[in-house]
This record gives sequence, structure tokens and C-alpha cells, in this order.
Amino acid sequence: MPISAPPAPYRLRDRLPLPAPAAAIEGRARRVERYPIHITRSLDETLERLEPLVRGRNVGVITDGVVESLFAPPLVAGLRELGCDVLLHAVPAGETSKSLEQATALWDWLAAGRLARRDVILTLGGGVVNDLGGWVASAYMRGIPYVNLPTTLLAQVDGALGGKVAVNHPRAKNLLGAFHQPAAVVADVSCLQSLARRHLAAGLAECIKKAVIASPAYWALIQADADAILDRDERALERLVRGAAAIKTALIERDPFEVDLRRPLNFGHTISHPLETVTGYGPLLHGEAVAFGMVAESRVAEARGVLPGELLEALIALLRRCRLPRAAADLPVPVRADDVMRAMEKVRLIRAGSLRYVLPVAIGETLIADDVSDAETHRALVACGMS
Repeated sequence: MPISAPPAPYRLRDRLPLPAPAAAIEGRARRVERYPIHITRSLDETLERLEPLVRGRNVGVITDGVVESLFAPPLVAGLRELGCDVLLHAVPAGETSKSLEQATALWDWLAAGRLARRDVILTLGGGVVNDLGGWVASAYMRGIPYVNLPTTLLAQVDGALGGKVAVNHPRAKNLLGAFHQPAAVVADVSCLQSLARRHLAAGLAECIKKAVIASPAYWALIQADADAILDRDERALERLVRGAAAIKTALIERDPFEVDLRRPLNFGHTISHPLETVTGYGPLLHGEAVAFGMVAESRVAEARGVLPGELLEALIALLRRCRLPRAAADLPVPVRADDVMRAMEKVRLIRAGSLRYVLPVAIGETLIADDVSDAETHRALVACGMS
């Protein structure tokens, strides 16, 4: 590949003074990070968006075994036509690959290869690959650039956005992670044609969450387009992904490093993450867990009198229309309320000793509550049909 000319030498002349005795010394670091989010409809368009990011660089593609067979060969061929030296590593498909063991294997692969600090990693796949690859990029050589190429709806509307990268631990989901913003996100909606309806619905759950917490207009869009989305209509999918990206990035910009834990984006997740933990990160898709969590947390809001019953019913009706879990009977495996409650204790530790619930009040309006009792949570789980 082309070899760039060495940079011209330059001289630094700081001549810094020493501080006065007992003077306060403060370390400071500031960085504003911005990255483009492109919604594309073809591989050619995706490569066009990638070209300025990868030309003249070595590229490491991280994917999974299923996505590799579907999308990797033409992507790798296109990158090589751009002059890139491409390495590829595929992890086993599924949530179990979002682990410290797989991250270590990827660091070993990178260390044995030719990627340097100014080269780039492409994470090609769903949320597991985007999270895993982003975390690997965040630690390798103290952080190298990465670009998310999400291939599932859940990743395109949520997981690939925002720079939160992590792997799971047996004690809790996303326990080992960092904040490392991507250099770009390129979401090709043509990839969604390969998805099963169940996985499309799981991605739609995260969109419904965004609509409830932030946007009556997005709620109306989903109500109008839900059937077309599940039928893989490309125009409807593009509208959905574009709207989700705009909403999530606007909300994240307020607090990109989660200094303030009162975050409306956590709606449904106070219960969904423990639910995924007790089901073993396997049989239950993340979006399905979020759908159940939204209903359970909305039942807390209704019981407190802050959410009108008709809005709870409207949420349940939309989830039913999308074939998403609304009750324990809709989950793929049996789950007991007491098991979820025990798993929530680790979430309590992660969130500074309290469980902050995002309680919907109206479409586009939420209430952050850190005083929800265990008894309220248990009643909500029982109301959702858990024993």
C-alpha cells in the first residue's frame, strides 16, 4: 500500500515556569468528538462513505461467523480496491461472544498483525460485534479509530451509536467497558433484508423506547410505518433509522459520559438488563428484554398515578402489534420475579447504590425516580405475570 512521506521536523520551545511554593496544580484535558452517521442503501454507497476514512490505512475487520458469510467478501474486496491492506477476524455469532475471552483473542490477533495506532478497525455486525470491537479498539494501543458498520436493526438504531463499548461479565451485562466514540457509523439498510422478523421486531423495540421518552413525532411515525418496517420496506427502514440516530445523538450530547445517571435512554433497561442476566444472555434478544422492561416500568408509573392507563394500553398494543413481549408468558424461557430482583442488586452497585427508574408520564415526557422500592418492582413483575 502507499507509503506516506515522513512529516517535516518542527521545533517546540515551551520554557515553562515552575509553580510557586504550595501553588495548586491541576491536570486538564479537553476533547470534542464528532462523528458522521451515514444511512446508506447499498454496498457501493457504503464504500463511498468509508473511502476518506480508510484510504491509505491498514484495516482490521471484526465480524461474526454468520455476518462474515453474508456481507464480508464483497466489503473486503471493495476495501482492497481502495488500496487497503485488510485483515479479518470472525468471532462466533451470539451474545456469548461479548466476553473478556473473545476480547483477549482479538487483542492477540491485532498484536500479531500489522495494525498501528493510526490504522482503523471496522466492526461489521450487530450490537455484540459493535460493542466488542469498539471495546477492543478502545484499549488496543491506548485507543485506535474504529467505524461501526451495523448490520442489524437493533444496532443501527441504538447499539452502534454513542460510544458506549463493553463486554459482559457473568455477574452483570456490560460490566467491563469504556467510552470510546467511533470515527463514523455507516448503517446500510439493505443489510436488513437478511434479518428474520423476530430480529427486526427486537430492533423496533429500541425505537419505540426512543419515541416514548423523547418524540411524539417518532411515535406517530412508528405507528404509521410498523407494518412496512416489519415487511422490510427500505424507505420505511431508512426513515426509522434516521429518526433513531437523530434522537439518540441529541440525548447523548447532553451527557456523553453519563456523569448524571438520570438518563431517559435507560427506560426499560433497569429491568431488562437483569432479565438478560438471569436468562443467560442467550434465548432472549436484547430488544425483547427492553420491550418487557418498558411494560414493567410503565406499570410502576401507572401504579404511582403518573402514567394514564390508556397510554400504558397504547404501549402494550403497539408491542403486541410488533410481536414483542408484554408479559412473562411471552418470554422464551420461564423467569421468576425473585431471580430478577436478585440480579438487580448488581445493577444497583453499578448505578452508585440506587436504581433509577425512567417512568413515562406522556409520549415525549418522563420522570426520573430513584425511590422506587423493591416492593413496587416486585408488584410490577407480578402484574406482568411472573411468579
